[in-house]
Amino acid sequence: MQQEKVRITTEFIRLDALLKFAGLCDTGGFAKALVQQGQVKVNGEVCTMRGKKLRPGDVVEVDQFRVEVC
Repeated sequence: MQQEKVRITTEFIRLDALLKFAGLCDTGGFAKALVQQGQVKVNGEVCTMRGKKLRPGDVVEVDQFRVEVC
């Protein structure tokens, strides 16, 4: 599994924005589709809310990629 840490300077980042920012999706539409299809896990649980607010310490998993918000 490929791991990456993404540092944010704000209180939170939305799930769809994180997927784009981390390079896991090229477009917002693709990010939306991944989330709605249940292919994204947040902290080990499937998440279908693309606007979910992620804060430092949260972990997002898509396929073989793992991204931790710092």
